[in-house]
Amino acid sequence: MKPSTNVPFAVDFHQLDIAAGWEPAPGAAPGIEQKILADSLNEYTEQGARTRLIRFLPGTMASNTFVHPYWEEVYLLEGELIVGNNESGNSEKTFVSPCYACRPPGTVHGPFASPKGCLFLEIQYFS
Repeated sequence: MKPSTNVPFAVDFHQLDIAAGWEPAPGAAPGIEQKILADSLNEYTEQGARTRLIRFLPGTMASNTFVHPYWEEVYLLEGELIVGNNESGNSEKTFVSPCYACRPPGTVHGPFASPKGCLFLEIQYFS
């Protein structure tokens, strides 16, 4: 269920087919997929919010870092995620589900890896 971009909306309870509806996450490394649950996020007008599931297929490595102008909350539901604290991937730390992160706008995060794969819920929004 994906409503029109930039339109406030409500999403009622509905069954999710967790196996279907995955697509490559835009701008992400190969092996990182998203399943959009709700989306009105607009980076140009700095309004809206996005809720999605993200999964890293086993063996995924994202060597780049990310920074964006919105808040991001991440809840690791399954698996483990290796997080590098700088661009070269040094100071890596492994997080095993369940765990949570909250990133204010402008927070540099990554690189990431998941040798066995993982699944997390991600909420992005402007305040």
